[in-house]
Formats: sequence, C-alpha cells, structure tokens
Amino acid sequence: MKRRISGLLAIATFVPCLLGGAQSLAQHAYITNVLDNTVSVIGTPTNTVTATIPVGVAPTGVAVTPDGGRIYITSQNSGAVAMIDAATNTVTATIPVGVAPTGVAVTWDGSKAYVTNQSSGTVSVIDARTNTVIATIPLRAGPSADPNGVVVTPDGSKVFVAIPALDNVSVIATATNTVTTIAVGAEPIDVAVTPDGHKVYVSNFESNSVSVIDTASNMVIDTIASVGPSRPVGVAVTPDGSRVYVTNQGFSPTDATVSVIDAATNTLIAMIPVGIEPSGIAVTPDGSKVYVVNTRDNTVSVIATITNTVVATIPVGSNPVAFGVFIQPRFAGTPGSTSCLGQSISALTRVFGGLNAAAAALGFPSVRALQTAIMAFCEA
Repeated sequence: MKRRISGLLAIATFVPCLLGGAQSLAQHAYITNVLDNTVSVIGTPTNTVTATIPVGVAPTGVAVTPDGGRIYITSQNSGAVAMIDAATNTVTATIPVGVAPTGVAVTWDGSKAYVTNQSSGTVSVIDARTNTVIATIPLRAGPSADPNGVVVTPDGSKVFVAIPALDNVSVIATATNTVTTIAVGAEPIDVAVTPDGHKVYVSNFESNSVSVIDTASNMVIDTIASVGPSRPVGVAVTPDGSRVYVTNQGFSPTDATVSVIDAATNTLIAMIPVGIEPSGIAVTPDGSKVYVVNTRDNTVSVIATITNTVVATIPVGSNPVAFGVFIQPRFAGTPGSTSCLGQSISALTRVFGGLNAAAAALGFPSVRALQTAIMAFCEA
C-alpha cells in the first residue's frame, strides 16, 4: 500500500467562519488517531492534550461546524461519520454514509457537510442541522474515482474533490450537483481554498507538485514544481491568504518537511523540518501557528509562522492523520460580505462581554491584533 491517503489515511478540508458559544470558543485542535480509533483534543493556548474521544474505526478526516460546536469525523472502516459535541467532547450522532468515507468539509454557512466515499466513488451530502444524508453524488468514474480531499468555496457554489486515481480534481456545482473535472498533477491528495475563494491549491503526491486552480474558470493557472524533497500530502492556506503550507510525507528526517509557498508569486520561500511522515496540517485562525500531524512519530509539530520554526512537539495517539482544518473557528459571517466585520465584532462582544475580554480569551496580544485578524478573515 502506498503511503498516501488510501486504506487508513484520508483528507478533509474545511475553512472556519463563524463564532459560537463561549464554551466552544476555547480554541482546540482535533487530531484523528487511525490505529487508536480516537480523537486527541489539543488546547492550542497551552499545546497540551486536554481530552481523548473514542470514535469509529480508522478515523481520518476532520471538519468543524462554523459555530465551533460540532466536529465531524470520518471513520473509514465504519462507513460512517461521527459527530462530536465540542461542549462535552462526546459523540452524539453517527451518520452512515458510503464505503470508506475519507474527506469531509462543511459549508461556510454551516448548513451542509460533504463527505468523500473512497471505495464508493461518491460524495455524500449531510444536512448539518439534522445529521442526515440528503444526497449522494456519483463521481464520473464510479468506484474507481477514489475521492480523497474535499473543500467548499466560501460562497458555497462549488465543491472541489481530489481524485488521485485519475490525476484530476472533480468540481461539484452545488446548485445542481453536477460534476466536471480538471486535470492536475499525478495523484492529487489534498485541496485547500483561499479565504477570498479565488484559488484552490492541490497537492500532487506522485508528481511532487502543487497545482493552483482558478475557481472562476475551473482552470489550472499555475503549477509549483518540486514543492519539496518528497511526496506532498496536506495543504493549508493562512487566514490572510498570503501563504500556503504543504506537508511532504518523507520517511526520513531529511525528507519530512513542510514547504512554505508565497501565494502572491506561487514560489517556494521556506522548508521546515518536522516529524516523520507529516500528513494533516492546519493554521490557527490568527495565523500565528501551524499545526502539523506526524503520522509515524505519533506527534504534532507546532510551527510559529513569524519565524517558520518548530516551537513545540505534542505527543498524541497512534498513527495520527487529521486531514482538514482541524482547529476551531472564531469569527462570524462570510468572508467578502459587507456585514462580515460587524457580525464578527457583535458576536465577540455578545459572547465575551467586550473585545478586551475576547482578545484575552482567544489568545490575541491586544484588541488591535484581534481586529486585524477579523479584517483579514472578512476582507481577504
């Protein structure tokens, strides 16, 4: 078996957008441990594991609802998605989907979750309010499609799905659930969308490259070749859209790295050594830290983005994967909308009793830093 997202490994991508209740707003990262059948909950302010949650068999993909209150976990060998209540850290629903569910992504308004079923060659659509499957979308090649990573554009109009077996990305038009395809590099694994929704970055496992897709035209507009020393897997975009972080799934210390891409020029600007076989990756909503899941090391590396250096290493469960934006969201509204900034500030004020309290609770050094993060989220 190739060490990509197949069998026990999977990808999901979700970008956070809405602020919910005070209890769910303590920022946490949710790490799926494939061989333990658990999820490790990391408190990002302290970089410690605060809870371990039993879930289904071979948990892989992660997606967080926009209010931060629920976490969806794909369990490949259970054929189901587990829904975790963030307030209690317990599984409160189990949703049957297709065979070998792999990736999961939640829409920016929180109304739906999209699940890639690797062995069925389909995408299940879950109504996030009722936790029921309301549609099953067949991909063009059927079971041989082998869908993996998935992401939804901020306006909810398109869903991008990585299809490694066919070297392409499937694009679902959500209004009609019709599918088109885009040729990319060899064995695309993960997909991540920029906050403004203009570009999707695709990690190509076998061609050691990253494809850049223009979401308006559904065309590849750039290819970043030789993105790292070995096969790229996870991909994440910073909240301001300025950088892209990519894990390189190396089996030796020299190969196991994270590549940093300047999104303005689509050029490689840094290479960061991490643990062995890095897989899932996510950026904190303030853009200050990147969390990298090291599958073979059973650890999570924490990168400070200001220096692009590892500042902490956190032990988790066995064979962690955690594909997706697995860190809880903070802000309200939809990026790009005129009401986004006002909604975010209003929600923060309501939940925390003021922006000073919100900045302190959420780990920002000042109200100005919090406001800057909100503006980057809303207007990027």
